Amino acid sequence: MMEKNENGSRGNILYTILQYLSALSCVSIFVLLGLGFNADVIGAAVVTMFISLAIGVRGTDSVLRDFAFSIWVFASVAAAMFYPAPFTELGGVELSVFIVPLIQIIMFGMGTSLSIQDFVGVVKMPKGVIVGLICQFTIMPVLGITLALSFGFSAEIAAGVVLVGSSPSGVASNVMTYIAGANLALSVTLTAIGTLLAPLATPFLMQLLAGQFVPIDFLEMMWSIINMIILPVVLGVLFNRYLHGKAQWLDDIMPTISMTGIVVILGIMTAGGRDSILTLGFLIIVAGVIHNLAGYFFGYWGCRLSGLDEKSCRTIAFEVGMQNAGMASGIAVEMGKIATVGVPSVIFGSWMNVSGSALANWWRRKALVEETEQGDATGSAKEGTKASEVVDTDSDN
Repeated sequence: MMEKNENGSRGNILYTILQYLSALSCVSIFVLLGLGFNADVIGAAVVTMFISLAIGVRGTDSVLRDFAFSIWVFASVAAAMFYPAPFTELGGVELSVFIVPLIQIIMFGMGTSLSIQDFVGVVKMPKGVIVGLICQFTIMPVLGITLALSFGFSAEIAAGVVLVGSSPSGVASNVMTYIAGANLALSVTLTAIGTLLAPLATPFLMQLLAGQFVPIDFLEMMWSIINMIILPVVLGVLFNRYLHGKAQWLDDIMPTISMTGIVVILGIMTAGGRDSILTLGFLIIVAGVIHNLAGYFFGYWGCRLSGLDEKSCRTIAFEVGMQNAGMASGIAVEMGKIATVGVPSVIFGSWMNVSGSALANWWRRKALVEETEQGDATGSAKEGTKASEVVDTDSDN
């Protein structure tokens, strides 16, 4: 027991040191900028700040703890922006070749968290699933093409924006739904069904909306999605069906492997599209923020107008607003356009993790407050009933 307490104390001290290191690094960034130091020195401070913060927040009970993964995403993107070489090539090997295998591993991990029952969830809640899928495959592609044309992006960047909007939701939306205390069963079902529809829906939407920007080979894109998304998910579902619990070590490490894979993919994609990101800068970030927030807004209110309950509306807001940016990245790689078509998936994907975490935590706190207020109201009503019973008893006497 004493050893555990000592280990816990050491861990807390380490987390505290890292939190202070993060704050110190943040201050040093402004000092270095003021003194005119070059990008390499400033980059070291930026990366140190994010990494120390990502580890340090795990030792807190604050809201920041839930943003640890998002901070790791920023650390990866920042490192790739300042030091692209290690993320581009290693030992003479182009690291972009690992993107699709990493996505397949992530999708396998997603499959291991699903069961056959999740795919037949449409029978149990048909209205929620139908409304969610319609919102997902109409709102986001339309927003994508609207933003692409409004911002006047180059053809391949515009195609990348449409590609993100035409992708289904990813596993991140399930995580955010869980944190928010919304309808997790509906979220998992929507992700599963949306993923199954992706081989047809995504190439169709890309051909319809992005065909004006770049040539779209429907069959080639469909096979890419089947190979990259569907087959690994099916294998994961089969693993969950027949081997769940028999390889506990794999069950335990898959979430970590998936999150690590996402961080690595974003780093490689950022390095590959660094020049385009620097050229577009503020515009592509603004487009990503608008696309994501508008998805939450229209997804939520579209469901409210359909008469769905509050938890389902919140769930579908995440499913609509958070696309599978990893799939979009993989398709960009398969198209051989990682430096252009792949850029929006990096920016949009990074921002989605931050906004999704913020919205999920806000809705969770709001739900807790509402439950407390309802509990107090119920308690007051019961006390009022008891008091009236006492008065009635006294009157009878």
